[in-house]
Amino acid sequence: MPRFIAFDVETPNRFNNRISSIGITVIEDGAITGGFSSLVDPETHFDYFNTALTGISEETVAGAPTFPQLWERIAPLMSSGLLVAHNAPFDMGVLKKCLNDYGIEWKPYARYVCTVRMGRDLLPGMRHNLDVMCRFFGIPLDHHQAESDSRACAELLLKYMEKGADVRQFIRTCSFKKAQ
Repeated sequence: MPRFIAFDVETPNRFNNRISSIGITVIEDGAITGGFSSLVDPETHFDYFNTALTGISEETVAGAPTFPQLWERIAPLMSSGLLVAHNAPFDMGVLKKCLNDYGIEWKPYARYVCTVRMGRDLLPGMRHNLDVMCRFFGIPLDHHQAESDSRACAELLLKYMEKGADVRQFIRTCSFKKAQ
């Protein structure tokens, strides 16, 4: 079984090109084995909506590392397995935009799995919002808190795998090549 890196990001504003919080949960051999989370100073303004949703503001991130500072620490972890996110196109897109905004080169491509997509195939006819799925499976969730969301995503992936999901059929690829 591959190593999975479930992650979730929170953003400071509607542009979704900076990160104000990141949560990472590691799955090895079918079990959650570790994790990491941090607030991030996005070096930009916060929209009222995002602050109301996440509780994260300019004051909250005061003294937190910037994304480039944090990336040095988490890049090896993010590179160490198959990425997983709930509504992965959003999280992968934010990560890509953030890396581009800071001029950080990572790798040309990253493989990932989206637990929303898996859920729609495995449990059709349901809403697949993270809070709905967590209630359905009895997974604890402090929604819109990156650490809790990444752990819930990891637990959701494990539930789908217990139900017989073949993760390989859900693997997608995101390009991180710089635009020419």
